[in-house]
Amino acid sequence: MAQTLRLTTSRMQCIGAYRADPDGAPIGGIVVAQEIFGVNAHVRSLVDRFARAGYVAIAPAFFDHLEEGVELGYDEAGIARGRALITELGLERAVEDVGSAAEAIASAGRVGVVGYCWGGTVALLAATRLGLPAVSFYGARNVQFLDEPARAPLQFHFGERDASIPPEAVQRHCDTLPDAELYTYPAGHGFHCDVRADHEPASATLAWGRTLAFFARHLGGAA
Repeated sequence: MAQTLRLTTSRMQCIGAYRADPDGAPIGGIVVAQEIFGVNAHVRSLVDRFARAGYVAIAPAFFDHLEEGVELGYDEAGIARGRALITELGLERAVEDVGSAAEAIASAGRVGVVGYCWGGTVALLAATRLGLPAVSFYGARNVQFLDEPARAPLQFHFGERDASIPPEAVQRHCDTLPDAELYTYPAGHGFHCDVRADHEPASATLAWGRTLAFFARHLGGAA
């Protein structure tokens, strides 16, 4: 079952969120942190997919703090608009929203976070600042926060042909967070998104399996 709802944030502002519940009893909860394109059809499909895997999943609409209902395409105009919105919003409010979303689905059991692109950095910060197990996909802004101690398990996914995250940046993750799981793939940025030009199906399938295995270990359920 999926629904769009209103989520009260820590600043007492209501934002939208897309939530999906599994058919049976949940084995945990997952907060999905969006890319720079808002809670669009692709993000909603990820929420639905995690629900089919047995988790209560929710994607808070971070951009509602600035403008409600933002759904951007993956073209140059969408990228430019998305970058402007994340610059205005900042990461701190997004991390707070993850905390609010996690509280909203706490009845599901243990809660983790998965994030993509800009949301990949939100996921990293959810592990360091909120203590939530997190999976971070190609977070190009991660490096500046790697000195923050991890308070929960972390898993990272990077494309080896991602120009925005050079090999030395990936290595920095290994050096500063040696206990984290880290995987690289013969792919570019956004390889897990099936509507982006850099989508690489084999890598996306492998990363999905590793993501489910991570959450199975740290939240519950079978991979």
